[in-house]
Amino acid sequence: MGLLEKVYEKAKENPQRVAFPEAVNEKMMKAAYETGKEGYIIPVLVGDGDEIKKALSKRGYEESIFTIIDINEETYKKSLIDRYIALPQTILKEKALNRRMGDSLYYAMVMEAVDEVDVTFAGIDNTTGDVLLAGQMVIGLKEGINTISSIGICEIPGFEGSEGNLLAVGDSAVCTNPDATQLAGIAISACDTVKSLLDWEPRCAMISYSTLGSGQGELIDKVVKAVKIAEEQRPDLAIDGEFQFDAAISPEIASKKVKRESKVAGKANVIIWPDLNVGNVGIKLIQQFGHGDAYGPILMGFNKIICDCSRSAPVTEIKGNIVISAVRASGSK
Repeated sequence: MGLLEKVYEKAKENPQRVAFPEAVNEKMMKAAYETGKEGYIIPVLVGDGDEIKKALSKRGYEESIFTIIDINEETYKKSLIDRYIALPQTILKEKALNRRMGDSLYYAMVMEAVDEVDVTFAGIDNTTGDVLLAGQMVIGLKEGINTISSIGICEIPGFEGSEGNLLAVGDSAVCTNPDATQLAGIAISACDTVKSLLDWEPRCAMISYSTLGSGQGELIDKVVKAVKIAEEQRPDLAIDGEFQFDAAISPEIASKKVKRESKVAGKANVIIWPDLNVGNVGIKLIQQFGHGDAYGPILMGFNKIICDCSRSAPVTEIKGNIVISAVRASGSK
């Protein structure tokens, strides 16, 4: 059974409420309809109620599959605002929030903040910047996390790692040049994500061009410092390095390069790149030369689950990311 099959099976056990603020987008509505009808999620369409109903009718979708939230309905909107501003440490106050909620993206995230939905799923009509900004303003970051980042779950034919042919890698999409503190946060978020999504016991390798002092330089120093920060913040997690990529995933190479005890070396299931240059090249190499499938990017660091899918993504990929997001939400409760 492949990765997506396992995740789909898990989603069906506990369907989550997924808000779609780009509700009338044709690809988004189709993906929401199919994942809802197949029992993987409870789809919630957020936007102009009349426009949503017209689009559903025109496209032949059963309205009963969805919960429709009309952002123009004032009574429900007022109740959401009252509940949101009563939350501790919110950025937006009543007037600003009321104005922002004219945008269905912000409306959906307010719903999520007050537990009316479990996931906000967007990214086709909104840019990545739009989604990240709304998430930071409405949902906020987890305690101890100071940057948004992402991971991808790679399914690599012929790879024989500690989780079979699967490997989690990040950040390959969001954080350009993280400092040591941010890099530690990315590692911690990645570990928590794979644990909730895949039930893995994370073994996280911080990657560099050096293995435990075999090289020198500022780039290595950053990774070494990040490992120390992560260990201090989350001693319950197996985060180790600095390792070269081969020493992280190959037991044979680790036995030659790593001359101390390590729960991670040679058997890492989570790889953390030192910056986006390495991360982007790394994921492309996996896809092009390893012929691997990379699921994601899976956004990390928010207090709740937010997904920003690719604007060019086909419906099948959107569905996969919807289901992954739902399983993450289920696992985070």
